[in-house]
Amino acid sequence: MRGLKTILLLTVSNMFMTFAWYGHLKFKEYEWGKNLGLISIIFISWGLAFFEYMFQVPANRLGFKDDGGPFTLVQLKTIQEAITLTLFMVFTIVFFKTEKLGWNHLVGFALIVLAVFVIFKKW
Repeated sequence: MRGLKTILLLTVSNMFMTFAWYGHLKFKEYEWGKNLGLISIIFISWGLAFFEYMFQVPANRLGFKDDGGPFTLVQLKTIQEAITLTLFMVFTIVFFKTEKLGWNHLVGFALIVLAVFVIFKKW
């Protein structure tokens, strides 16, 4: 159960971080965001990143093997990266409709999934 909670918390965390890192690129399309300066955008992104940390820190504490969780540090980072790229693909398709994911992107993401397998495999 700790593993599932960890993954869910990391997913929510990554949703906030994806919006913090890339969501501001769409601000200019909205009336309220057309005249925002860089400092304003940075503060908005920091505000979103605060919520990212509200989920990310508990996820890592809950999931880390030394704190009673099921995952090693390397496994936690691998899970986080796989979630990040998965959410990024969805985010790109939903919010940046002009961006196209090509076969090379999908192959690259598949290789990352393969990396997850390799890292979690008991050799």
